[in-house]
Amino acid sequence: MKKLLLIFIILTTFPSIAQVVTVVDSDTNEPLVNVAVYNKSKSKSAVSDIEGQVDLKTFTNQEYIYFQSISYATLKILKRNLSKDKFIRLQQQSDFFNPIILSASKFEQRAQDIPQKIFAVNKEEIAFNNPQTSADLLQQSGQVFVQKSQQGGGSPMIRGFSTNRLLITVDGVRMNTAIFRSGNLQNVISIDPLSVDRSEVILGPGSVVYGSDAIGGVMNFYTLKPHFQKDSVQISGSGLLRYATANNENTGHLNFNIGGEKWASATSVSVNFFDDLRMGSHGPDDYLRDSYVIRRDNQDLLVTNDNPLLQRPMGYDQLNILQKFRYQPTQDFEFGLGLIYSSTSDFPRYDSLDRFRESGEPRNAEWFYGPQNWLMTNFNITHRGNGKWYDKAVLTQAYQLFKESRHTRDFQNPDRFVNEEQVDAISTSLDFERRDRESNALFYGGEFIHNRVRSTGYIQDIDTNAFTANATRYPDGSSWRSLAAYASYQWKVSSQMIVNTGLRYNHIWIDADFAANNAFFNFPFDEATVNTGALTGGIGATYVTDNMWELRSNLSTAFRAPNIDDLGKLFDPSPGTVIVPNPDLEAEYSYNGEIGIKKTWNDKFTLDASVYYTYLKDALVAQNDELNGQSIIEFQGEQSQVQSIQNGEKANIYGLELGLNYKLNDQFSLIGHYNITKGEQTEIDGNKIPVRHVAPAFGDLQLNYEKESLKLGLFAQFNGQFDFEDLDPSQQSRPYLYALDSNGNPYAPSWYTLNIRSRYSLNEALSLNVTLENMTDQRYRTYSSGVSAAGRNLILGARYLF
Repeated sequence: MKKLLLIFIILTTFPSIAQVVTVVDSDTNEPLVNVAVYNKSKSKSAVSDIEGQVDLKTFTNQEYIYFQSISYATLKILKRNLSKDKFIRLQQQSDFFNPIILSASKFEQRAQDIPQKIFAVNKEEIAFNNPQTSADLLQQSGQVFVQKSQQGGGSPMIRGFSTNRLLITVDGVRMNTAIFRSGNLQNVISIDPLSVDRSEVILGPGSVVYGSDAIGGVMNFYTLKPHFQKDSVQISGSGLLRYATANNENTGHLNFNIGGEKWASATSVSVNFFDDLRMGSHGPDDYLRDSYVIRRDNQDLLVTNDNPLLQRPMGYDQLNILQKFRYQPTQDFEFGLGLIYSSTSDFPRYDSLDRFRESGEPRNAEWFYGPQNWLMTNFNITHRGNGKWYDKAVLTQAYQLFKESRHTRDFQNPDRFVNEEQVDAISTSLDFERRDRESNALFYGGEFIHNRVRSTGYIQDIDTNAFTANATRYPDGSSWRSLAAYASYQWKVSSQMIVNTGLRYNHIWIDADFAANNAFFNFPFDEATVNTGALTGGIGATYVTDNMWELRSNLSTAFRAPNIDDLGKLFDPSPGTVIVPNPDLEAEYSYNGEIGIKKTWNDKFTLDASVYYTYLKDALVAQNDELNGQSIIEFQGEQSQVQSIQNGEKANIYGLELGLNYKLNDQFSLIGHYNITKGEQTEIDGNKIPVRHVAPAFGDLQLNYEKESLKLGLFAQFNGQFDFEDLDPSQQSRPYLYALDSNGNPYAPSWYTLNIRSRYSLNEALSLNVTLENMTDQRYRTYSSGVSAAGRNLILGARYLF
């Protein structure tokens, strides 16, 4: 009788115990790929396939099984209690208030688990905002300030830092090179916003994961990723045509994806044509362009501008190409190969062409950048481990080629000074992720970077086309190398509290040879070497209460090692000043603290605030110096004050960031940001001055409406005022960048714009975008910019999906 009863139990129980189950989204019933499945001891594991299916035969009926995916709540279930329908339904976590972030560790994490402040802009938001360049993409966030010296540019400022104190990565590859300078940079425009799938910005230091330069923040751009198709090979994509009135922009874009079950390809091409930019009608007359230089009959002529609102010359063209391949032979291995190419035409340095001598003559007849070319090849291998040493490993090998040049010629002078630069950048990184059943996670890895700098200089007589050798901007053949290892740990102390810690050691080598430039300038040295290391670390915690209060705090250090630009450049940053090399440099360090608080009501309304403080030590800044006992030397035909980059200054920077996010209902949402930063720099002589890259208070407020085929956005952007005493000395001496107050001193006036954007979908394939920027036609400049922003600007776009 007992045997019969046992057989009866087995026969009736067996059908309810599934061996192969399908993991799906609980809301959409779509299959979920790459869901990790494991037992309590993690001695057994499996991964769901492309159809969401996973075989559970290795698990016993008495074991608890865990189903884990980074953007879903982890499900724990006893195998014998699995449903007869063989489906496992995972509940997606809220993405509106708690999105998935990649930037903090290079692997997926919930925003709620990260003590740093990070914001993300996804592909849909980028398409709706319709930015002309990636600099505009960042500025439209309301949390990054952007400076422009010309239309072909855009230099981000984050928490009082800019240029080579901010790091840019593309698909996880470092874009900063050995010649990233402390002056304003325009490299971010090489990234095509129409090929960006997602952008994430770390507000604050990121040296533990990213190394040198990540003092003020990290800007991560993730480009289009090829997508697989499980049934048959399919082709999909989109095309865009866009026109803007303020600069007569004409843009064409095409991207398409070819996907199979195990392989896929993504292609993107964008072509942009930008004409001279029209400024607004209402604002300071100091910004008007009354005259400009033309070349006629082999003569430089200063002519009257028939439309002072038109900033001449300013136009340029740009081409961007992306090609990626993805191959997944098994569930454990994936291979990726990417190529990105960007090239511009020549583009004028507008602020330098708007400078005049006391005689009334322009300083320059020509000042333009040559084509800015960037090529990146990126090969990566992703492997899923068994959990002993790692759950996921990513090997990334990249090669980048950067080319840029500068061309300057004084008014009515036939000598054109040319400097051309090329950087070859090779990088290798290996990153690991290991998680346990309690959601603790270990991230660790290493990185090697090698930059080789090529630099040439010559003088061209434009009348005779004769060429004469001249000093190079950088020591030709110099190299910059970095070797690093890091580890960070995410510890789930309780269901409400998570602690993050991390350490990184970086070693830097620099070799530079000045022999070639010693033929023009008798430097007291022939070569320079740097061999130094830096240890950085951080600790932070997040605490979430049951009633949706979220508290964040973190302490960290960050650093920036000197690069070739700091140590070896030779150039004139402004008339009458020349920067000369200085081989005796050390790394600069920052010590940072941040506290944040966020409150969410009913998954609809969120308010957040962050306060931060940074102490910068041994800052690398330009200071007056001497060359062979002389403080004044002749450089490119002009008597110039000698300066060099030096250590020694310190700075205190602090600020407040406020955020608002309110989903009023299914149609309306309200988003706002306000940022205020203050900073004081102590120079070597003890004098205290404002910090150069601290921006005025700025922010935005957006009201969005979306229903069925229509989406509307009404938004305002605003910027506070900087008086003369708020400007640091380098800006006080550049009145051509600013408006003039009643005393004739430069200052940066406050400004605001009112704007509206819309998207209407005529059908599933065709949508139209109409945007009207700066509706009141304000004439303004963002702080430290040499170019006025667009006046009233109508942008028309049509997008077709196939």
